[in-house]
Amino acid sequence: MKSHYLSWDEYFMGIALFTSLRSKDPSSKVGAVIVNQKNRIIGTGYNGFIAGVEESHFSWNRDGEWLHTKYPYVVHAEANAILNSTSSNMEGCRIYTTLYPCNECAKKIAQKEITEVIYLSEKHREQEFHVASVKIFEVSGVRTRHLHMRPLDEIIRSFSDFLNQ
Repeated sequence: MKSHYLSWDEYFMGIALFTSLRSKDPSSKVGAVIVNQKNRIIGTGYNGFIAGVEESHFSWNRDGEWLHTKYPYVVHAEANAILNSTSSNMEGCRIYTTLYPCNECAKKIAQKEITEVIYLSEKHREQEFHVASVKIFEVSGVRTRHLHMRPLDEIIRSFSDFLNQ
């Protein structure tokens, strides 16, 4: 029997997916949600330029000279969720992210004592920064889990069926 409600994992990852839509990055939209032990959201973030800075000074380019690409200037979703959190204490929290964190975000996650990373995609798993992230999480005891969500159209159809009862 199919569930007519979302699991906590589906719920929080759905919010991470929805949050990712705030990103203006034309090639990569990433969202993250930090949740405490009581299943309360304490932080959300998406990948974007520094808050409050005129974005026309930067480029969303992926290729070219490094200083003329997005890479030195974009704040990643996980970092934004940590920086924008309503709590400085994240010990024991979980972070839901649409993309496996890079090594820079992995360091921040481990430093804040977030205990679990739940992710949808690890499309960069062959990259060195991904390998470094895995090592950071292993050494610091952060658990990682790939979430296999039901297809969104199935979730929406379930909700639509409920509304039409």
